[in-house]
Amino acid sequence: MITDILKTNEKTLVAVLKKNEKNNKTNKLYNFGVIAVVTKLMNFPDESYRVIIQGRKRVKIQEVYDHRNYKKAVVIPIDDTSFQGHDVEALFRSLQDAFIELIEETPAIPQELKIIIKEIDKPSSLADFISMHINMDIIEREKILEMINVKKRLKYVLKKVIDELSIARISSKIRKDVEEKAEDSRREYFLREQLKAIKKELGEKDELSKDINEIREKIDKVKLTEEAKDACEKELERLSMMPPASAEYSVAMTYIDWILELPWNIYTEDNTNIQNAEKVLNNDHYDLEDIKERMLEFIAVRKLKPDVKSPIICFVGPPGVGKTSLGQSIARSLGRKFIRFSLGGIRDEAEIRGHRRTYVGALPGRIIQSIRRSGSSNPLFMLDEIDKLGTDFRGDPASALLETLDPEQNSNYRDHYLDLSFDLSQVLFIMTANTTSTIPPALLDRMEVLELPGYTTDEKKEIAKLHLVPKQLTENGLENKKVSFTDEAIESIITDYTYEAGVRGLERKIGQVCRKIAKKIASQRTKKLSKIKIDNKRIFKELGPSRLVHEKKMKNNKIGISTGLAWTPQGGEILLIESVIMQGKGKLTLTGQLGDVMKESAIAALALLKSDCLSLNIEEKIFSESDFHIHVPAGAIPKDGPSAGVAIISSLFSRLTGRPVRSDIAVTGEITLTGRVLPVGGVENKILAAKRAGIYEVLLPKDNRADIQHISIKLIPPCSLLLLTHPQSLILLSISSCEISEHNLSLIEVE
Repeated sequence: MITDILKTNEKTLVAVLKKNEKNNKTNKLYNFGVIAVVTKLMNFPDESYRVIIQGRKRVKIQEVYDHRNYKKAVVIPIDDTSFQGHDVEALFRSLQDAFIELIEETPAIPQELKIIIKEIDKPSSLADFISMHINMDIIEREKILEMINVKKRLKYVLKKVIDELSIARISSKIRKDVEEKAEDSRREYFLREQLKAIKKELGEKDELSKDINEIREKIDKVKLTEEAKDACEKELERLSMMPPASAEYSVAMTYIDWILELPWNIYTEDNTNIQNAEKVLNNDHYDLEDIKERMLEFIAVRKLKPDVKSPIICFVGPPGVGKTSLGQSIARSLGRKFIRFSLGGIRDEAEIRGHRRTYVGALPGRIIQSIRRSGSSNPLFMLDEIDKLGTDFRGDPASALLETLDPEQNSNYRDHYLDLSFDLSQVLFIMTANTTSTIPPALLDRMEVLELPGYTTDEKKEIAKLHLVPKQLTENGLENKKVSFTDEAIESIITDYTYEAGVRGLERKIGQVCRKIAKKIASQRTKKLSKIKIDNKRIFKELGPSRLVHEKKMKNNKIGISTGLAWTPQGGEILLIESVIMQGKGKLTLTGQLGDVMKESAIAALALLKSDCLSLNIEEKIFSESDFHIHVPAGAIPKDGPSAGVAIISSLFSRLTGRPVRSDIAVTGEITLTGRVLPVGGVENKILAAKRAGIYEVLLPKDNRADIQHISIKLIPPCSLLLLTHPQSLILLSISSCEISEHNLSLIEVE
């Protein structure tokens, strides 16, 4: 925009504005201008001029022409219209009040204008004066200049003032908020500076600087990885800029503390003395030869190759067989720190891998927490009850363990909280579980599974003599009281008062006897005590009659009752399968709370007998004229699985032919419609269950040969294992009158 000054006389001139050259290429002037008086002319050293003019009256330009070195214009003075009336007066007063408010809200407008505004009595002058002091572009100002109607001009200017007032109020509020915050910061800054000065005068050190310096010294002392050191330095730099009272300060400090307290590159030295390890394991645990042998192999390899990656081992067995205590013994034999972490019932993935630092109260996962407590990067880490992990909307903890338990990945384990690589490859992870069926396949694939079956009566007797009795005597204050248990008393507790795969119940019963003896000793008035020998009679007196009802073998051979074998998380059990035949139409009834798989085994057994009835000398019409009922006692206990198929067909065949089944033989195996016998699982626990029930002849599927190669030690006194390929071989053997002559550990293949 440019301004042309059209000279009329020495002191009076007409000021007109050229239109914007960008918007109008013809470069025409506006139609209206102002008659103004020159009040002052100023010369500046740079040879420029400043002119102060005062407007007098609006004019309308009629003609513009060139005159020497400037332009001249022919103009007509314009008078205002509609400048009286109540509405004009109301607009006049509203505009006055609004502009005064604007002056109060806007520091940039001089406060003296309030006095000038109050002295203006003409509405047109007020509108023109105010329009000069509010923020508008030249086009809007020209628009106001062309408004001859005073009422319209007042409305337009009032609208502009109200808009400016709204903006000014918002700006004032923002400015006030910023000033308050800045004032608080300045106040806090000055107070802190004063506090520093006071402490300096008193000879005290600044706490923040002291904390920062202490952390810096720790960073230099701890053997951090490059990644961890960079993270600490970065966090320390942020920490130095924060006031100690802020929430972020404590979060950053906690994060640095976690990093510095982890045992980076701190390892305990393994004791690779195989003889010492063997001695420790034998002293702490009886039997478990396979487990001990595997641990000794690991120690031997560790001795030859110190940087070998630690295996991921899983102990699987019934409760109470010593899985957790075995892990403690292994840690002691190796000279490593021992950490135990129970996974039972954990449903949140963050329990394993931690929370992100964005969460309030975030912490690392249990893995990193336990490593920190151990103070070593190569402890023995026992994850108990891994088969009891849960899953819900918070994540899958089993999947979170995949990286932890993979030797190829855990050298760069990253916790969500730390977000730093930590080496877990030297940690010896040992898992415990009662069954592998509930462990996800991907997780199970990373483990080396070692089975811990239940104990025989003889093994329990030795464990009690070597470990349980001395422990309970000590815990009950009887170690120096000349109290002893006879072998018959221990065996009586095992057979009459406990029935389990492990030894927890046995230990509780021994402890119960010891407490009763302790009560009697403490009640005696004389200090002289005679030697106390606990035998069968004393056991019966202290524990009372046995309340256990064991499933024992049948005393006599019965028609329609066969002995099967089952596996449970508590160990093996025997199943007495009963069947009856009654008049009917071929209906099959199954009771005993059987699962779907076991029901299908019964249906398959009956179908196989129907299809082979001629070769088995069974009348065909009996299947259409009779109903069959199969029952498995202990009906309150759910039962399922295919391994009872051979026992079911034996019971049905006995009932159909009227010939009794031998009660001294237990059988297991899955059958098919074509007469094949398929292998089953849990063989060792099933054989031990047969032994506990007094059965020493066990018939197994032929394909289970590999499962019984290593269990001969547990089958003393002798037991015969017969391998089956077809259920008819079982029928001929178990129902025939011939006796099994082999009473040592032998594998008799019955074709």
